[in-house]
Amino acid sequence: MTSTLEQQTIRKVALRLLPFIGLLYFISFLDRVNVGFAALTMNKELGFTSTLFGWGAGIFFFGYLLFEVPSNVILEKVGARIWIARIMITWGLISAAMAFISGPASFLALRFLLGLAEAGFFPGMIYYISFWFPAEQRAKIFGWFIFAIPVSSVLGSPLSGWLLGFDGVGGLSGWQWLFIVEGLPAVIVGIVVLFYMTDRPADAHWLARDEREWLVQTMEREKRTIQSAHGYSLGKALASPRVLALSLVYFGLVIGLYGIGFWLPQLIKGFGLSNFAVGFVAAVPYLVAAVGMILWGYHSDRTGERIWHVALAGFIGGAGMIAAAYIQSNVLGMVALSVAIWGIYAALTPFWTLPTAFLSGTAAAGGIALINSLGNVGGFVGPYVVGAIKDATGSLNMALVVLGLALIGAGLVTLTVGAGMRRTAAAARAEGSA
Repeated sequence: MTSTLEQQTIRKVALRLLPFIGLLYFISFLDRVNVGFAALTMNKELGFTSTLFGWGAGIFFFGYLLFEVPSNVILEKVGARIWIARIMITWGLISAAMAFISGPASFLALRFLLGLAEAGFFPGMIYYISFWFPAEQRAKIFGWFIFAIPVSSVLGSPLSGWLLGFDGVGGLSGWQWLFIVEGLPAVIVGIVVLFYMTDRPADAHWLARDEREWLVQTMEREKRTIQSAHGYSLGKALASPRVLALSLVYFGLVIGLYGIGFWLPQLIKGFGLSNFAVGFVAAVPYLVAAVGMILWGYHSDRTGERIWHVALAGFIGGAGMIAAAYIQSNVLGMVALSVAIWGIYAALTPFWTLPTAFLSGTAAAGGIALINSLGNVGGFVGPYVVGAIKDATGSLNMALVVLGLALIGAGLVTLTVGAGMRRTAAAARAEGSA
């Protein structure tokens, strides 16, 4: 009976929440990286160098870093519905305002403000998911949520390439239309959040009474188990070596994620394709990643293994990135990049199960936000390093090697974290049997 009740409850929660929060993340990621497509015409029109563009792409994450932890703590206090709506409405307005940048100062300022406005969205969603789904099911759930990132590239890349063709319409450049058309949906959907999102299972009146009671009791029991086993306060979580190590893992993954994400359109443009064709070709690696990451998450849940699923994906992604730097064929190079991008997203799928395995409550809100904020410094480092190397060498090849090494480094740190977790578990067992 319990098994049937569990299955129908989780299914109903998944159908209610996952498509909607996936849509939110789709819009978020599209607004975050569409500057990579805008650069195909914006950089020349405004006279931006590769290094300046790398700064602008990455400075987003400085604003993100400053407000990430406070934002998630506020979300824990006021509820996801109000806070996520606030985040989306403000970031949508700033993203649309990117259409009116006129030089380096306005470009850098608005990218910084965009990061400030969006801070807390992703870790807030990770924390929100932990309210609704038991730990043993979270890899595939996180996978379906993060699935929105490659899908945003699969659908958004052709859209962005098409919008660049609107040069002269209404007296605006194509890149200006891109920012306006892709920015305003965040405002609209942010308003919908106020009416659709449910803060916690106890408020889920769209569940039957027995379903709601089962979910509330299950999640409370899991929370008490985590607290009794680890007992992290907010301060302890923020100073935890394990949290800091996971931040380093995420830092390496994010260097690869945004290092290639912001520059892939310009890399493919070097094949001699039109802007519209670039949009379709850029979607291919993300289509591969979208399918592969879901399968990887299901395998992680089925086996109950997390550490090697993160590390191995990082190693494969790093190898693909380095291979792409040395392959001369455009077709084989895209195959290697597809492998690299799959590795990044496949690693992210089980990665977010790691902090939620030992953090709960306010400690989870702050710890997840800290991991995300420190890790997202890689969102500045990756694009900036790629731009600086391109200006210095005239090529992106050495930059791909650096991105690949960052992914391999993330895999190695993950194995170190896993060894520490095994020692902690062994010590706990020994103490319990003493």
